[in-house]
Amino acid sequence: MPKFLLMIVGLTAYASALFISNALLDQGVDSQLVRIVVVLIPMLPAAFICGVCIFAIRKLDEMQRKLQFEALALSFVGTALITFSYGFLEAVGFPRISMFAIWPLMAALWFVGVMIGRLRFG
Repeated sequence: MPKFLLMIVGLTAYASALFISNALLDQGVDSQLVRIVVVLIPMLPAAFICGVCIFAIRKLDEMQRKLQFEALALSFVGTALITFSYGFLEAVGFPRISMFAIWPLMAALWFVGVMIGRLRFG
């Protein structure tokens, strides 16, 4: 199956799992353990999506892998610097930010890294 279709399957499964998880929680779940399991249901397809990304990168040629590696490195260190800096700012009164904000930051920096790499490599 093409990687694009695998990604569509993963994203569809993620959206479905998120909908199911929220619906179950809205009905009310008494047990804390069950609530934890239910709220983490969408992470199964999320893990699948991560696997598809790794599989796709492994299939790239050497130059494209280098570009992706450098983009991911920029994303990793950029996210670390930004989140640590913001953590210090929270200590002086800045509002707390949800951990849900970290993934979009990482993705945006990865995108920036890929664009820089494309300009640099070619």
